[in-house]
Amino acid sequence: MFSVKENQPEHILITGGAGFIGANLAAHLLATTDARITVFDDLSQPGAEVNVTWLRSQARAARLRFLRGDVRSELRVREALNDVDEVYHLASRSESPVESCETFDVNVRGTLHVLEAARNSGRSPMVYYISTSKVYNALSSDVLEQHGDRLQPIEAGFRGIAEQAPANFASPHICSKGAADRAVLDYARFYGLPGVVLRADSVAGPRQFDGAGHGWVAHLVYSILGGEPVTVYGSGMQVCEVLHVSDVVNSLMAARNFRAIAAGNAFNIGGGPAHTISVNEMIGLIERVCHRSAQVQHAPARPEDRLFYMADSSAFMSSTGWFARRSLEQTVRDVAAFWHASQAHVRKAPLAGLAVPQHRQAA
Repeated sequence: MFSVKENQPEHILITGGAGFIGANLAAHLLATTDARITVFDDLSQPGAEVNVTWLRSQARAARLRFLRGDVRSELRVREALNDVDEVYHLASRSESPVESCETFDVNVRGTLHVLEAARNSGRSPMVYYISTSKVYNALSSDVLEQHGDRLQPIEAGFRGIAEQAPANFASPHICSKGAADRAVLDYARFYGLPGVVLRADSVAGPRQFDGAGHGWVAHLVYSILGGEPVTVYGSGMQVCEVLHVSDVVNSLMAARNFRAIAAGNAFNIGGGPAHTISVNEMIGLIERVCHRSAQVQHAPARPEDRLFYMADSSAFMSSTGWFARRSLEQTVRDVAAFWHASQAHVRKAPLAGLAVPQHRQAA
């Protein structure tokens, strides 16, 4: 069904390559491949220009090309995809209550532009897409119980939510991410364009400037280190799964190494019980690691907040051998170290008013 190239790519495109995950991926590919790397980004996100400067300082950066562009421009995307062998589509807009149409346009129309350009390029490049775990139906309160400072499933031996779980697009933003997720799989099914979808929950690590818009863990770390208050909605016992950005990059490389198996499929990527943590527990972990006390404010719970998420990643792990290597403590330490090294830039990001338990996917 698929024409999947097993040889090493000569040219790789990363849309959203100046963002949080994109910059980490670009640096990894510069260090580990001989391919030309094109970073395609509109520089609209906080820290994007700083990330481009950082990438240009990397060893072997002579193979790096920065192309400023917006995925909403069909012509610009076609030009960027002209001669590429692999596409990592990470360009994404986070949820905004005042920009829902723009968010949908970037996430859906932008993805369709990438897929159409790839399909018509004549090169059948593999398309890698980072989606979100929020496409799944959340566990309801009647199957959860309180355990210490967190919620957990009543079912003994719960292995997590698998790829076959029912979909539930609970907000306009998740609807846009879910539509893009589905489009990558549909282009594989209908047109034979090789593509894989990786669904992650919360991602944290270095090069994450916009903690208020894209990452609750970074928001908490930056706020606590900066002596600013944090708001906890509801009980704070809501649980999610946190991955270090390096583990997400490695998951993309695992899909790449097993592209013939990955093509046409969606996989969960997560770290299992050891990578789940409640909001309250995360605040306590940050306080211990950073030796600071949090200024916690409380607000009523909101209906859109999920109570518990843990992925069943067994399909991806058994297919590729990938597993999450960085602990939650190491993730917090790396986020804190980045804040200390880059706070002149990080502190420009707005930190007030974040809905802490509402995890948003970073590009």
